[in-house]
Order: sequence, then structure tokens, then C-alpha cells
Amino acid sequence: MSTYKALTDQQLFEFMQEGDKFAFEEIYDRFNGLLYIYACKMVADKEEAKDIVQEIFVYLWGNPNIKIKTQLSAYLYTAVRYKIFDWLDKNKSRTNYLQSLADFADMGEFVTDNYIREREFSSLIEKEVALLPPKMRVIFEMSRTQHLTQKQIGEILHLSDKTVKKQMSNALKVLRLKLTSFLLLAGIVFLNLF
Repeated sequence: MSTYKALTDQQLFEFMQEGDKFAFEEIYDRFNGLLYIYACKMVADKEEAKDIVQEIFVYLWGNPNIKIKTQLSAYLYTAVRYKIFDWLDKNKSRTNYLQSLADFADMGEFVTDNYIREREFSSLIEKEVALLPPKMRVIFEMSRTQHLTQKQIGEILHLSDKTVKKQMSNALKVLRLKLTSFLLLAGIVFLNLF
């Protein structure tokens, strides 16, 4: 309906919370394409990106008592970003599991002591990364697992290149400190790990 196009995002959101499906449809029309483009920057699979955006709209319509402290657009972009982080975590776990099965099948021999130590070290790295402060962890993972540049990370998270660089530097310092003792205890020397 054309009268809804003249309403602000906030007005539409308030009408939607009262059960107005036309207000919801206008919100959907305004943001669906933009959120999809945003999701595609972080998720290579276009169908997955589309599903992530759809889940946000399903949640928005199905939860009329949501309290939004910012603008609707900021809320939606943040919701998509967090949904993508959840998806990346699940996808990473699935990929790691499939990769370790493939590695085991390819080896065709018993797992050696070095292999066990390497797996323990990888597991320790993942645990230490998970303990990083949330913003630092997200930036670190986007750099290391998605291989995004500082500029790309800054654009996605709306941060300056300098902030991204500082967060990466801090993450590496924290990880080096925590992992060095493990390396010394295990007697493993990994050169140029980071």
C-alpha cells in the first residue's frame, strides 16, 4: 500500500508490532535486498545468505514484543551479522569434522604421536580464540578463517582500518602469550605460526 511507503521505519515497526502485516511487508520490501547484499559479502553461498536474511524476517514478524534501542536498520544489520557468525561457527565445525575424517581416511595408517600433539594444539588454539573478547575474536576469525583483509573487515563491521589492525595485533599478542607455554611443555617448535 502506497501510504505505508511514506512512513518512517520506526512508524512501520510500531504498526508491525500491533500485528499490521502491511507494515511488515513494507519493512521487508525496504530491507530484504539490502540485507541480502550485506549477507553475500560474508557468506559465499547465495542460498545460505538468502536463508539467513529470511530467518531474521521470520523472527521479526514472530516476535512482536522485540525492544529495539537503535534504529530499525541498525537492528536488522546487526541481527544478520550475528546470524552469519552463528552460521560460520556451525559451518566451521562441520568443515573441520569432514576434513578430519578425510585426513584419517587418506593416512591409511595409525595416528602418530605427532599427529595427536598437532590436534591437541589445534584444539587449544580454538579454545584460546574462543576466550578472546567478542569483538577481537570476530575480527581474528574473519581474518584467519575467511581470509578477509583489514579493509574488508572494517567495511563489514563498520570499523576503521586502524581499529581492525589494533584488534588483530592484540589478539596475536594474547594468543602468543598463552600458547608459548604449551609449545615449550610439549617440546614442539612451530615457526611462523602467526
